[in-house]
Amino acid sequence: MVLRKQHHNKETCTASLNAVKDALYVLNGKWKFPLIITLQDGPKRFNEIQKSLGEITPKILSKELKDLELNEFLVRKVFSTTPVTVTYELTPYSESLDRVINELRDWGLKHRERLVKNRKTDSAAAEITVSL
Repeated sequence: MVLRKQHHNKETCTASLNAVKDALYVLNGKWKFPLIITLQDGPKRFNEIQKSLGEITPKILSKELKDLELNEFLVRKVFSTTPVTVTYELTPYSESLDRVINELRDWGLKHRERLVKNRKTDSAAAEITVSL
């Protein structure tokens, strides 16, 4: 990783740490990324989003949508139909997260693979020990 290869002074370390803290503050929680990924298919209504995400409560979904709107990752559009239609869609700014999402996905796949492999190895070792 680039950060490990460079030697940073205190100011550079502090700036890097603050940037990571800022990013984590904006994207914290277990629902932000799944919500963004769900909206990559296009605009969706509240109930469609909730159904896509599964176990999220309406209260939490509402809070997450407001947070993402506040940070300019999505827009809430109200249409004067009867009944009123409200949709949520990603902004062009949300595309700035594409690389982050792809890297997290790739890391997640590798991490899961590693854990599964290690569990199989641990299980095999336990079976050998038990049979001795």
